[in-house]
Amino acid sequence: MSGLRAIRGEIVHFLGDPADLGADALAHFPDGLLIVRDGLVAELGPAADLLRRLPAGTSVDDYRGKLVLPGFIDTHIHYAQTDIVASYGEQVLAWLEKYTYPTERRFADPAHAAAVAEFFCDELLRNGTTTAMAFATVHPASVDALFAAARKRHMRMIAGKVLMDRNCPDFLRDPADGGDAESKALIERWHGRDRLLYAVTPRFAPTSTPAQMALAGRLFADHPGVYLQSHLAENEREVAWVARLYPEARSYLDVYERYGQLGARSVFAHCVWIDDTDRARMATTGAAISFCPTSNLFLGSGLFDLDRAHAAGVRVGLGTDVGGGTSFSMLQTLNEAYKVQQLRGQRLPVERGFYLATRGGARSLYLDDRIGSFDTGREADLVVLDPAATPLLARRTAVATTLSERLFALMLLGDDRAVAATWVMGEPAWRRP
Repeated sequence: MSGLRAIRGEIVHFLGDPADLGADALAHFPDGLLIVRDGLVAELGPAADLLRRLPAGTSVDDYRGKLVLPGFIDTHIHYAQTDIVASYGEQVLAWLEKYTYPTERRFADPAHAAAVAEFFCDELLRNGTTTAMAFATVHPASVDALFAAARKRHMRMIAGKVLMDRNCPDFLRDPADGGDAESKALIERWHGRDRLLYAVTPRFAPTSTPAQMALAGRLFADHPGVYLQSHLAENEREVAWVARLYPEARSYLDVYERYGQLGARSVFAHCVWIDDTDRARMATTGAAISFCPTSNLFLGSGLFDLDRAHAAGVRVGLGTDVGGGTSFSMLQTLNEAYKVQQLRGQRLPVERGFYLATRGGARSLYLDDRIGSFDTGREADLVVLDPAATPLLARRTAVATTLSERLFALMLLGDDRAVAATWVMGEPAWRRP
């Protein structure tokens, strides 16, 4: 049958948040079969039941001995910072001046932007990430390059041109009306094309004038279905700076709300230094948080309070935040998330971690009707994890007696080496050599 294929292995996905549903949140098929038709999930169940019903000649990819999960979803990453991963010794405001701005200057060259975008998308797939919400730079060509690279690979990508018209170098500053016009043109060119979605992208409140913030809010309101992405309360010095720049605002979050930037499909990275009033406003408006543990630790920003965000009803996904984050791997990001919660005196059960990296991320992006699970009709993005990918993983998982133990070993010991294959829309997009 045209467009029909199947994937066999130990299949795991989530029906909801384990923090709410407990054990009922997880669907587990020790020997399962995922049937894909024309890039979408057609059926999932025990292999013994489904194999005999497959039409003769259907291609079956056999991953027995490995775990098959929905493709990872990275809700905050900077593709233009790929080349400054692991740059030494700064906190966020100094990081921008010393590393980020000089690096982003190079994206005025479309050839450079294209080369980085190609590498970036390949690196995501090599790490099992099939959907990302990414910052480009102020240059429209940087957005064109990223969307073109993602489209070629059939990935789901959310991205946008950075908006900055103050408190940044002249070589990255564009006037508010110019940034608005370029954003509109990019929305028309890319939003809704194949699996691509546009995000209005003010870098953060300090680098936009009130005029630009107002225009960004209007773009968000005037183009149904677009996203808005920015940074919020990552660092205590940053929070104090915002208070000086916007003295009329109750809080850093209130700045964004005053300019119409809170709502469904607005995603704010970090949110380390917010209060319960902020959390309540995010929950009420439908705004989401991207929890970026690796960069929060690397840049010394602070420890995100996952439990308080959940208690308030805020949507939360995970972000690698490359290049402040030090790995494209969502497994390594989960590793750091677990440790952040330990330092907070909280717990991150392994099932909750993998939920955040899959269906939880999709929910934070309002895409859980399309990605993040193996529910019927979802886009068939998946990652195949090898619990014996390294000698230590193999030794640890050999003595594991439960699925939770094996997942936890992957979460703490796994990285890109544990990814055996990544599939996008029902087709292999990357396989480990």
